[in-house]
Amino acid sequence: MKVNRHKVLILFGGCSDEHDVSVKSAKEVAANINQELYEPIFVGITKEGAWKLCDEPRPGWEERGPAVALSPDRRTRGLLIAGRREPVICKVDVVFPVMHGKMGEDGSIQGLLQLAGIPYVGCGMSASMICMDKALTYEVASRAGIAVPKHIVLSGGHTPDLTGLSFPLFVKPARSGSSFGVSKVDHPDMLRDAVHAARQFDEKVVIEEQVRGTEVGCAVLGNGPSAITGELDQIQLSHGFFRIHQEVAPEKGSENANIIVPAQIGEAARRRVREAALRTFQCLGCEGLARVDLFLQDDGSVVLNEVNTMPGLTSYSRYPRMMRASGMPLADVIDRLIELALEQGAR
Repeated sequence: MKVNRHKVLILFGGCSDEHDVSVKSAKEVAANINQELYEPIFVGITKEGAWKLCDEPRPGWEERGPAVALSPDRRTRGLLIAGRREPVICKVDVVFPVMHGKMGEDGSIQGLLQLAGIPYVGCGMSASMICMDKALTYEVASRAGIAVPKHIVLSGGHTPDLTGLSFPLFVKPARSGSSFGVSKVDHPDMLRDAVHAARQFDEKVVIEEQVRGTEVGCAVLGNGPSAITGELDQIQLSHGFFRIHQEVAPEKGSENANIIVPAQIGEAARRRVREAALRTFQCLGCEGLARVDLFLQDDGSVVLNEVNTMPGLTSYSRYPRMMRASGMPLADVIDRLIELALEQGAR
């Protein structure tokens, strides 16, 4: 019996510094999506912001294919494809925004999809916006009783007041991804340059104390109280700090870190990390998927680091590795994410 396949619009690329990672993630989605159940439609967004229809995220997709736009009219529920005389309408059942960073993971695309009335994979507009902003993430999480690093927030060019903070510090753009613009500051003379580096990516800056402990990650999949966790991973550093996706050849591994799956921690610690990750996921209003990064301290306490609402799905990314280690390969993860989006419907 022939199955009516759902049309899945896979959006990738974008104007952020994580454009290239998004393209790699989309390649993995293309290779693993179940084409017996779904009809994938690929739209790449160039670094300049042009939307292009393409067969797959292959090299040269930017130069081929017609220009497209997502119609904000809820009666259209799909794409407008440039034609010789008038646009051609392509209906879409669900959107998978495989996009990272600004204008992809910060609520921008999610708001457009909500306006268009099309179901989509992942967190909603509000949760995406909050989790993209480290300062807001800390504010909401701490109010829910989740431990966060001791920190201050700079905005508007103000001079930092470090009263109450102890070195070493980390200086981070509040709204950036993949460690872009992040610096470790060991003494006050380094602070000015670190703030300047962070402000190349965002005027709003977070300065936080280093958390002593093991850096661990938890993959979360699902909606609300039914969400599940994958395996935990653990970051082992040889030097410096973890800079995911900024290596010269990330497919060959990190230049200063070894990622261990499953994490080499005790069972009681695993439970605490998973509980903290699920509480964080739920209190921030996350849906679909997220990677929650935390610190496990020597005394057993767990401190939040950050939340990625559309974690990388590349061949070397942490989220699919954690899910695969729990018995769920990427093809099954993609199936479940699309199912969740369709069950939820337009938001």
